[in-house]
Amino acid sequence: MPAVHHKLLLEDALQDSPQTRSLLSVFEEDAGMLTDYTNQLLQSMQRVFGAQSEMGLATEQLSQQLLDYEKKNFSLGKGDEEVIITLQNFAKTVGELNSLHSELANQMADSMVFPLIQFREKDLTEISTLKEIFGIATDEHEAAMVKYSRLPKKKENEKLKSDLVKEVAYTRRKQHQASLQYYCALNALQYRKRVAMLEPMLGYTQAQIGFFKKGIELVSKKMDNFLSSVSNMTQNIQAQLDTEAEAMRGSQREFLSVEDTVYMPDKDTDPVNRTLIQKAGYLNIRNKTGLVTTAWDRLYFFTQGGNLMCQPRGAVAGGMVLDLDNSSVMAVECEDRRYCFQITSPSGKTSMILQAESKREYEEWICTVNNISRQIYLTDNPEAVAIRLNQSAIQAVTPITSFEKRPEGSPNPDRAKPGGVHASSSGSQKTGAAPEPEDLIAPGTPIQFDIMLPASEFQDQNRRTNPFGETDDDCSTESDDSLLQQVFAVRFQGSMAVRCGNNQEVIYEAMRQVLAARAIHNIFRTTESHLMVTSSSLRLIDPQTQVTRISFQLGEVCQFAAHQENGRLMGFVVEGRDWSDGDEEGEPSFSAFIFESNTEGEKICYTINLAKDITEAKKDPEALAQLMKNMPLTNDGKFLLLEPETGDTTNGAEEDLESEA
Repeated sequence: MPAVHHKLLLEDALQDSPQTRSLLSVFEEDAGMLTDYTNQLLQSMQRVFGAQSEMGLATEQLSQQLLDYEKKNFSLGKGDEEVIITLQNFAKTVGELNSLHSELANQMADSMVFPLIQFREKDLTEISTLKEIFGIATDEHEAAMVKYSRLPKKKENEKLKSDLVKEVAYTRRKQHQASLQYYCALNALQYRKRVAMLEPMLGYTQAQIGFFKKGIELVSKKMDNFLSSVSNMTQNIQAQLDTEAEAMRGSQREFLSVEDTVYMPDKDTDPVNRTLIQKAGYLNIRNKTGLVTTAWDRLYFFTQGGNLMCQPRGAVAGGMVLDLDNSSVMAVECEDRRYCFQITSPSGKTSMILQAESKREYEEWICTVNNISRQIYLTDNPEAVAIRLNQSAIQAVTPITSFEKRPEGSPNPDRAKPGGVHASSSGSQKTGAAPEPEDLIAPGTPIQFDIMLPASEFQDQNRRTNPFGETDDDCSTESDDSLLQQVFAVRFQGSMAVRCGNNQEVIYEAMRQVLAARAIHNIFRTTESHLMVTSSSLRLIDPQTQVTRISFQLGEVCQFAAHQENGRLMGFVVEGRDWSDGDEEGEPSFSAFIFESNTEGEKICYTINLAKDITEAKKDPEALAQLMKNMPLTNDGKFLLLEPETGDTTNGAEEDLESEA
């Protein structure tokens, strides 16, 4: 006889996924239908036993009930074909023996009614009890997970954390044990129900043959072989049940012999996999319940292609929550909860905040969403592409051996003009060998991704800069800056210490390391600022508060250049002094600042170069007059920056700028 093809997998009990819950609901529905059917069948048999005078009517109803087993359409009824055929044959026999059942009370009580009552009271009642225990264990585990999820990140109480972790582990083990017992009972029920359906009828028919000598010629000859096959069938099913029960008991022992860390959250020992393009698991999602109130729900999330899906427990399939193509993901601080991250759609109109259970899950979810947003899953071999991109990102922050080994199509260091302040130095570099990356930036140099406001800005909140960069302290220098003032919208990418300030290569290497580090650490958030270039300084201004975040004297800027391929990237090197060695003059130190602008970086470099020309021309009044004569001026006497809409004079100057860039 074929084995049962549908059963609950014990290895899925611990994960308790919506798919397993959905399959469990099918088993529960099947058990409920079986309970209803068993009660109906038992009522029919009791009617046969108790109503001797109505035996004809009772046996007719019993025959119909046997035929109805095929119409029940059990969801897990595959493999019951032989049982259906057998019950149909029994129904036919019951109809033929309808007139011979008046004296079978004692034999029917022992061989027909009692086995079915025992099946209902023992097996079906056990299923109902285990279901209640499993539900209670599930509720306790959910309550423990809610308390654990609320564990604050700041001012962590180690004792509270330890108690909550133990409580989660205890309730998770308890749920695991309850689910294993419940699953085993449901799996065994698929065998026991078939035996329970056949055994009473086998006893009933044998009692009929033994009791009625009158019908021996009618019954025994044509039914001996049939009853023998039914007996063998039940024995085979019982043997299969014994084998399956022993295998499930062994699996139970194996699954329960694991370490306690399996049940503890945030105890992952496996390394983070940053090349995933698919991910599934439970996450907490923040939902707004009012204008200022929020609630967190624990749901099962998984990725499917380029979509983030969510599947509540009991649902047959999941629904799409967000399209991840070209989306952005970043770690966020939210309500003092740990391991929170935010996913934002490309338009920025849709976003959601999720919380992972552990640090490893938190990092893998961020990496997976980041990989999917790049549409890696659309390639022929997405796993290989993800691994290759991860390796490339790691290599990007490792200095290459020489700039001469740049791949074909990479930026040409000799192309940009605006940063060429030291002509003699750059000329010697062209003829000599290209500098090594270690000569430009020390290996392991830390990178700063944001510029914090200086402490003095918080001491005087009334100190503000107007849209032209002027403050109360700038009144004395207003006349010096009046010749040139230009503001550019920029986004600060990062800054780092460098070893020299007379080589454009150091800016290109700083750009490479800053952008690679942002990609490695999934840092995508940038703050927009205004870069004001005047004839005496460079200032980075907060556009909201007009506070100067940082400023440099123009004489401190020793090198500046724009990226050759990404025209919106530019950077400059600032020279300072290091007095840590006790030298009165101080050792020179250099720092590179990298920006992304809304306009071409070459325009910013051109403006800085023009500001330096003005600074040099101020030393000689005749030179300044000649410069003002050659350059176009605005109505208030300031230098007019070149724009595409200007006349012939500016067009010629712009063509010269483009050719030198």
